[in-house]
Amino acid sequence: MKFGAIFTEYLLGEKMSSFDLNKCSHVEYKRLKKVLKVCRHHCHDANNGASCGDEFRVIEEDRDQNNTVSDICRYRSCQWCDGMFFSEIMKEASDITGCISSRVRHLVQLHCNTGMQRYLLHLFQCFKNDQQALVLEGQMLIEYVIMNAIALRKILKKYDKVHNSVSGMNFRSKLQAEHLEISQSPWLIELVAFYMNFSESNEMICYELCSSFSCDLSVTDSEPVLKLVLPDYAVLEYNLTCAVCLHTVFHPYALSCGHIFCKMCACSSGSVLMFEGVKSASPKMKCPVCREDGVFGNAVRMTELDLLLKRRFRKEWEERLVEERDEDGKQTKEFWESQTRYFTGI
Repeated sequence: MKFGAIFTEYLLGEKMSSFDLNKCSHVEYKRLKKVLKVCRHHCHDANNGASCGDEFRVIEEDRDQNNTVSDICRYRSCQWCDGMFFSEIMKEASDITGCISSRVRHLVQLHCNTGMQRYLLHLFQCFKNDQQALVLEGQMLIEYVIMNAIALRKILKKYDKVHNSVSGMNFRSKLQAEHLEISQSPWLIELVAFYMNFSESNEMICYELCSSFSCDLSVTDSEPVLKLVLPDYAVLEYNLTCAVCLHTVFHPYALSCGHIFCKMCACSSGSVLMFEGVKSASPKMKCPVCREDGVFGNAVRMTELDLLLKRRFRKEWEERLVEERDEDGKQTKEFWESQTRYFTGI
């Protein structure tokens, strides 16, 4: 079965409606493929001597009003195809990223919050969020990301094939620069960690669920790597080594550019004290890796990833905890001593 049929079947499946994923945006693979098919016929006509000024009309089904509209596409510049194609994908990628971030944040709150916060969240959800429902929703969200990531990759590859160009490949780089590359989102890493945490602590629940992917955390060349194996046997790998201290990330934070660091290293790079927090860094401070500024204000604490690393590397995690507490205590002491000297004039 071709991917287009598989993707359509997935979108119409019961699992999508069960978790309201049918209300989330998705890559319009079938519609975009039709656009490329029309453009391909024009490319063939142009290559066989058709005038570059010849115009042909493309009939596109309007998703909102179910009407048909006509547009003109010229093969030489492909202005219509480029304008509609890439802007549409950019919007869809943005919507998918926003959906994933909000849904994963909610899952993490339900899983990691304790005491009264967790009780109130469960009460608000009318007690529907039992453990099996949580892990099933996590599984569905991972599959949602995977299917849309594959659709995005295939449609951009098909664009390059039709136009004999590298514009599709370059557009993927643009998505990464805009932090809209679905498969590289820190929220996907957090989601995979969430699923693996449940797999290790609730083996019977996860055994009953059948998934189209697999997850693994292993050490490769002395570096921890989180792997997500996709249905087509492609593998997404996420290196969990902090680029500052060159150790496994500890109490990890993801900056808005997508790079992940230890809390202590992120605070150091942002020129803030640990008790002040990563988000208190100045907007002028830059990421140590990509040098993009303004990335500290919306930093995300990777709670599930930290829990996963604590489970897998407990001895190292406890050693780092002692080190961080010592550094935090040292910074706090020096700060208040300096404040005391300032106000007393000593």
